[in-house]
Amino acid sequence: MIGKGTQTRDGIRLYQDVDFAGMHVAGALAARILDEIAEHVFPGQTTAELDRLIEEKVDAAGAKSATIGYRGYQHASCISINHVVCHGIPSDKKLKDGDILNIDVTVIVDGWFGDTSRMYVAGKLNRKAERLIQITHDALMLGIEAAKPGNTFGDIGHAIQSYVEGHRMSVVRDFCGHGLGRVFHAPPNVLHYGRPGTGPRLEEGMFFTIEPMVNLGRPETKVLADDWTAVTRDKSLSAQFEHSIGIKADGAEIFTLSPAGKFHPTYS
Repeated sequence: MIGKGTQTRDGIRLYQDVDFAGMHVAGALAARILDEIAEHVFPGQTTAELDRLIEEKVDAAGAKSATIGYRGYQHASCISINHVVCHGIPSDKKLKDGDILNIDVTVIVDGWFGDTSRMYVAGKLNRKAERLIQITHDALMLGIEAAKPGNTFGDIGHAIQSYVEGHRMSVVRDFCGHGLGRVFHAPPNVLHYGRPGTGPRLEEGMFFTIEPMVNLGRPETKVLADDWTAVTRDKSLSAQFEHSIGIKADGAEIFTLSPAGKFHPTYS
């Protein structure tokens, strides 16, 4: 049993065994909402309507959106299209055939935060975008595979970076995963690049997200004048997948698995 309130030397909270149940409930709701939104992603749809539907589903579940009111943000999701890396703001702009988009949702259920994102495609997926999405998805899963007691956060980052760069794509450096649990963001910062054996050592009871952002072009980003939307500087396509996980003795337990098996956009 992990002691209540225990922290590592790096200030990372170690949760109790019983806390995993609360994270599973919150994570499952966020994942189910993203499952249900899939049928509403199509050419001509607006991201504002997608966000409205997401907020409606959060409310119907008796949960709260973690993003509404967070640092002044007023939406229940971030929706990032094509060359938008992350934190895209829902709007009345219509999706076009072939657009790829990441939808990121965080819900609060009984004080626990469930945070996840995944990729979608409006209409027909082109080959370059399909390859980017696949590499990003696989990089996340390799990062999760490296998340086990005794390994370091540098091991997670290295697993992701070496795989992505081996396929001649780039990992975004400007944004990272984060600790969570009964708070939205907490230590550690989970970098998606790094050297093996570096950074804090993983221990049982750590809760955090892994959420690599991968670009077809260079890794550099810039934030637009709205102070939220991050885009690739070279306007290349970007993709992202995110899971929330907890560390157990035998490795990572994923809190945000898709109930319907729709985490990857080509599930059908």
